[in-house]
Amino acid sequence: MFKWLLAAIIFVPAIEILGFQFVADRVGGMNTFWLTLLTSAVGVAMMRFEGRKAMEDAKRRINSGMVQGASMADGLCIFLGGIFLILPGFVTDIIGFTLIFPLTRPLYRLLLWKWMKKNMKNGKITIFRR
Repeated sequence: MFKWLLAAIIFVPAIEILGFQFVADRVGGMNTFWLTLLTSAVGVAMMRFEGRKAMEDAKRRINSGMVQGASMADGLCIFLGGIFLILPGFVTDIIGFTLIFPLTRPLYRLLLWKWMKKNMKNGKITIFRR
């Protein structure tokens, strides 16, 4: 886990700097700054809207006695997408928007399910029932 965190701390800022440079060369420095602020503001608004929808869906499923696994995974994707949108940069914004956008979120949900299944088989994740 530590090596992944170290790699992220090194490579993510480097990729974002290259992204800023690429966009700034095309549209100018000040426009890049405003575009960064705009994507963050739109992302936060989208995160709030989609987060409310996910919470309402989870409440509806709980009240009807259904399993809320998909709702919980959607909530996690929206939360992670919000974190990516708060981070400055265009690459993290693209990842954040795809995590929040309802049409691409099922792809991430599928990856999350596969990751959880693998870790449950390996014994890294244990589920306790009351």
